[in-house]
Amino acid sequence: MRSASWILSAVLSAGAGLAMTGPLAHAEELQMTQAPRSDADRPARGMTMHRVEATYGAPASRVPAVGNPPISRWEYPGFVVFFEHDHVIHTVAIG
Repeated sequence: MRSASWILSAVLSAGAGLAMTGPLAHAEELQMTQAPRSDADRPARGMTMHRVEATYGAPASRVPAVGNPPISRWEYPGFVVFFEHDHVIHTVAIG
């Protein structure tokens, strides 16, 4: 009986120690510096290179095509456009 009360005392002490240290969960607050761009602010799938450049201007940089089919990318401030041949296949927001 004496060992059972010792175990119960140890368990209660451990629980009290956890309660004193605070909750075990942790959360962080995310601060956004600018509103996220909507998909309408970026080139849509299927647009041609000519249309992208006419609409969004010249890219900050152009990465040449690689692979088969040829995949190239144009980098703009805020997004990157991926092309297969001369058509948009994907646009990714950055930054």
